[in-house]
Amino acid sequence: MHMLIYEDNDIYIEKHESEIPWLKIFTKEPYKELGDVPQELRTRLWKIYDVVEYEMKHYYKPKKINMASFSNMLPRVHIHAMARFEQDSYFPNPMWGEKLRDANLKLPDEKNFHKRVFNALQNV
Repeated sequence: MHMLIYEDNDIYIEKHESEIPWLKIFTKEPYKELGDVPQELRTRLWKIYDVVEYEMKHYYKPKKINMASFSNMLPRVHIHAMARFEQDSYFPNPMWGEKLRDANLKLPDEKNFHKRVFNALQNV
């Protein structure tokens, strides 16, 4: 089951189960390609990504934020935002890559992060 972090008429955000903070931003309409998304909604999608990245960066203080949008397995527009840490199991590899170590991350409470994201998106 996916945990919903945010939802409005056009967009929803889910938490991806992982050792790292990882959110997925979806358009409600299942557009196949980013170019299929109407311009106004596409602009808003990037504004929402900017908010998620900002909150992730400032709350968790990761080494890097990864952004991905493959959409091969799930052929619809969605953007992954992942906070990466040198101590995570895969760094510097992608989260879909080879596991390099067992992580023992001590991260701040994710519920507070989710609240920050939700609150920051109220006017976007």
